[in-house]
Amino acid sequence: MLRLTKKADYGLMALKYLAEQAVAAAEHPESVPAHAQSAKDIAEAYHIPPQLLAKILQTLARAGILVSHAGTNGGYSLARSATEITAFEVIRAIDGPLFITSCITIHGTCDLAGHCTIKEPLRKVNDSIKDLLSGIRISDLVDPADAHQDAHAAVAGGLVSIGL
Repeated sequence: MLRLTKKADYGLMALKYLAEQAVAAAEHPESVPAHAQSAKDIAEAYHIPPQLLAKILQTLARAGILVSHAGTNGGYSLARSATEITAFEVIRAIDGPLFITSCITIHGTCDLAGHCTIKEPLRKVNDSIKDLLSGIRISDLVDPADAHQDAHAAVAGGLVSIGL
């Protein structure tokens, strides 16, 4: 089975949290302030190690997926709408290129490329996974019920698991 790394899982969870906060702020501006969310608040909501989450959020900000806001009310917000950010984009920013086997790498093919009989089927699997993750938007991860909860209450859970 293919599994996301903990970092990728935490990154998707953080973006889900930020998207929910944006929805709640848009729907209830009188009770939920529309400002950046701190790494500490996100870490507490999902029981994620704060230092690890801070590094993940910095990586996502460098990739242009998040915007980092400095200052007293600083924190992070989505750089674009949750409908425009894909799970694949987030995973690639955190973990690098997606390759399910060592025969398909960023450096080219392996030593057995000329004799390999499974390269093409595995490439198709790799492409299918990429297409599937590219079709999942952060907005798809948002549960409308979660977006209506208090800004500091969130429901944790795994987001993506692919069984082969």
